[in-house]
Amino acid sequence: MRHSAAEPVFENRYDAGRKLAERLLEYANKSVIVLGIPNGGVAVALSVALSLGADLDLVISRKIPLPLSPEGGFGSVTDDGTTILNEEVVKQAGLSRQQINYQVGRVRSDIRSRSLLYHGERPPLSITGRTVIIVDDGLASGYTMRAAVESLRHRKPEKIIAAVPVGPERVAEEIRKVADRVVTCTVGTEPRFYVSDYYRYWHDITDGEVLHCLKEWRMRRYGPKVDLPERKKVEGA
Repeated sequence: MRHSAAEPVFENRYDAGRKLAERLLEYANKSVIVLGIPNGGVAVALSVALSLGADLDLVISRKIPLPLSPEGGFGSVTDDGTTILNEEVVKQAGLSRQQINYQVGRVRSDIRSRSLLYHGERPPLSITGRTVIIVDDGLASGYTMRAAVESLRHRKPEKIIAAVPVGPERVAEEIRKVADRVVTCTVGTEPRFYVSDYYRYWHDITDGEVLHCLKEWRMRRYGPKVDLPERKKVEGA
């Protein structure tokens, strides 16, 4: 569905996840793992995972901010070190190799801190031979999703699906070149695209809300008595 964002399509990220899950019902109750991209993608991923009866985990993929304009980016880095640069933006900004390395190093440090906060000592769930659904709250430049897809290829999943509530039509087409499938609720056609325009209620998701989403999924999946150290035992039982 194409949309001009004159009116919001989703109430919030949890509503967007429920609507996105309706496009993914063929994967319900199968060997599927949903991986949310923190921070905003995790709230969407929670609703998707609960609706499909799927496992839930994270893939951390972060924008590399421009040195003097941190709201802009020139690529993305993931939790395994996979780095994708937007060479066109790098050239336009006139970034030196030293500037690039410095910014990438800062993002990697941030990712290490987030990984420790979100996962603790737990290893990531195995995705080998499984269908993986990578979920974010929307596509902007697409580099965060592209880096996540490339990162997960190394872990040999059976199939990688990029799933987002909304994204620009042209960016969704670019993601189709790297993912096995792209699933959206709607695509934006306006020249200037903002993910937040498609949500009635939009706020920055905190680390605390990310942790709450993970706890909510564990409680709904395994029951209130399952805590972090017990998850591996339950899954192997």
